[in-house]
Amino acid sequence: MLHPLQILEKYWGHTGFRLNQQKIIEAVLENEDCLALLPTGGGKSVCFQVPALIKEGICIVVSPLIALMQDQVATLNQKGIKAMALTNVNHYSELERILDNCVFGNYKFLYISPERLENKLVQARIKSMKVSLIAVDEAHCISQWGHDFRPAYRNIKTLRTLCPQTAVIALTATATKHVIKDITEQLGFLGPKVFKSSFFRPNLSYHSMTIEDPKHITISLLKKVKSSAIVYVRSRIETEQLATTLELQGISSGFYHGGMSFKKKGVIYSDWINNKFSVMVATNAFGMGIDKSDVEMVIHLTIPDSLEAYFQESGRAGRNEEKAFAYLITGPDTVLNMKPWFENLIPNVPFLKLIYKKLCTYFQIAYGDYNTERLGLHFDEFCEIYKLSKRKTFNALKTLESHGVLVFETVRENKLSIQFLVSNKTLQSLVEKDTIENNVTKAVLRTYEGVFGKSTAIDLEKITTKTGLKISAILEVLERLKSVNAMAFEKIQTDAQITFIVPREDEKTIHRISKSVSNQNKIKLKKFHAVLKYVENNSVCKSLQLLTYFNEKKPKPCGICNVCTVNSFVNNKCSQKEIIHVLEALEKKPLSSKELVEICTLEDEKIIIILQYLMEDQKIKLTNSNQYQIL
Repeated sequence: MLHPLQILEKYWGHTGFRLNQQKIIEAVLENEDCLALLPTGGGKSVCFQVPALIKEGICIVVSPLIALMQDQVATLNQKGIKAMALTNVNHYSELERILDNCVFGNYKFLYISPERLENKLVQARIKSMKVSLIAVDEAHCISQWGHDFRPAYRNIKTLRTLCPQTAVIALTATATKHVIKDITEQLGFLGPKVFKSSFFRPNLSYHSMTIEDPKHITISLLKKVKSSAIVYVRSRIETEQLATTLELQGISSGFYHGGMSFKKKGVIYSDWINNKFSVMVATNAFGMGIDKSDVEMVIHLTIPDSLEAYFQESGRAGRNEEKAFAYLITGPDTVLNMKPWFENLIPNVPFLKLIYKKLCTYFQIAYGDYNTERLGLHFDEFCEIYKLSKRKTFNALKTLESHGVLVFETVRENKLSIQFLVSNKTLQSLVEKDTIENNVTKAVLRTYEGVFGKSTAIDLEKITTKTGLKISAILEVLERLKSVNAMAFEKIQTDAQITFIVPREDEKTIHRISKSVSNQNKIKLKKFHAVLKYVENNSVCKSLQLLTYFNEKKPKPCGICNVCTVNSFVNNKCSQKEIIHVLEALEKKPLSSKELVEICTLEDEKIIIILQYLMEDQKIKLTNSNQYQIL
């Protein structure tokens, strides 16, 4: 049997483990249940991949994101390691093929979404597999206290029933004491080995600042970036607008958000990874699984929903252990406005009841009945008809989905509804072998079942992947088949799809989930208030604030965050002249930070530090016109 270090060197090219990796691997090899708490970029995957390669059999990895699974499977395959992913987008025939390969094909890893664990065929085939290890990635998703809570993760206990003798390793980068307790209970851990590495990042400098012009300081900061950076904003439109602004400033940028197609997301991510542009402007959809070692700066121009999310997102900076920066930049009224805004967007139980009833009315679902078909929803139209807030309605639909009432899917670009009007035999006679038509029809038939019997939604980008053809060429083929009455097709006009999971019972439907929803809302508010407290507290070291939140004690301040930097700066006698210089300029008239930079001929960052110190010392204030004024 190979030693873990030999495996590490053979497949990863490293000669030594870091943090608690070796201890975790040794515990897994001894068939111990483990909970591994490692910081972002701490090498979680190695902790289960190395022992799985030593153990006989297949390792089942439960993972929350399709993109994350596909990326890890691709990486393993590139190393010559046999791995497959079983997601909620696989069709039944494909499902059987993958499961058969895992039973008989000597595969080492099966990545699976938690939703798939409910499938009886999946459960039956897993019982036939020789399962060496169960790995639960992003394990905080199992906890109601986790910032990415996902009820389907609770299905993992099914795996423990199917494989009672198999050890389980749960891995996460962010976990409070509530989350840790919840993970161990939900996974049925009895006396698990818990490995917790320090969340302290000595190379990462945290900065939280309130300034009159956040975009100006953002541009100034990004112009100094030598490698790559990420900027987080609140909305999809902001990603595009800011990326355009940065390009005009000579900063190469791209944007990423949840409304983009899967293919487009893949292209933009690949371009960024390969340094075709330096700055990624994104919403929080740019989340788990992001791995780029040379990110030297992460900027938040929006307040994250939780400190867990902030820690994970900002932790994408400095993974190469070089000095890096995490900035949370807010405007003068951001905190004041964000609190009621956030509270209003959380869908409470009465609002969920309203949305559910309106959906049933919209789709004409009778009481006691439900439609198992995917139903097309024009989201904007739905909100306009019933005078609903789009963002709050979106959150309500995601809440109903997470609690098993329905499935809510946003429709990707380039979707059609098609149906073949002739038999398979007739179709084959119409399509010559070794032609584009043959290539396209085969790809459609192999990807989608039932296209002869009913109108079926197809994703053109999937067909392009399978055929290597452009979308325009595929559409030409479909048009030709339509012209000879071999098929019918139309563009899908809806931008979302709803699938009802339970019969309509109005009050009863929502009543069953009301307690869980109310508890979740309380947790969300508590977490958001913790973020606001972090933003407003400029007297305690930023690293210490984060570590305290994660129940970690550190004896001394980091020395490199904005709080520590201000204190160090003020204690430096040489800087007193610069402070006086700023005060003298403000004594003449109120000025913005831009104006102060020009008058005092100091760097933007130095001006910001001085202004922060003077505001905390109550020597100046920020006016309604976003200028600094002597008190």
